[in-house]
Amino acid sequence: MMNARWDYGEAVRLTRNVRNDGTYPGLDPGAFLVRRGSIGYVVDVGTFLQDQVIYSVNFLDEGKIVGCREEELIGADEAWTPSKFEFREKVRAARGLAVSGETLVAAGEIGEVIKVIRDAPGGVAYHIHFDSLPGRLLQIPETVLEAAEARE
Repeated sequence: MMNARWDYGEAVRLTRNVRNDGTYPGLDPGAFLVRRGSIGYVVDVGTFLQDQVIYSVNFLDEGKIVGCREEELIGADEAWTPSKFEFREKVRAARGLAVSGETLVAAGEIGEVIKVIRDAPGGVAYHIHFDSLPGRLLQIPETVLEAAEARE
């Protein structure tokens, strides 16, 4: 058996959203399973293709046991900054966004999260691509964004 970082019963935190890869019974492939930041407990350790450690993690709050790769997990007590939005999520500008007095994005315009920046000065920020600014990314603080649609 490969060297596993965590053992049975240890608490771990998920670092990215997990969707059904087709192995979770009763849900369609691509269906949302567990949100990034959730804490679960290792109930089994195995391998996939003999070169990847896979942890079966029981997420008690979600009522799901999900297979996770080691790079998708951190220890439950490790530093973690939660974010309101995730990669590829649609967001809306809560107010007009201007650079040097020039309004680039009007209030209410829809954009897409390209990257989550957890260690930005002043708190979580995002690289956002707004439909109204083709080919341009803006770094936007979380405080001026709102959800564009209903959350899962």
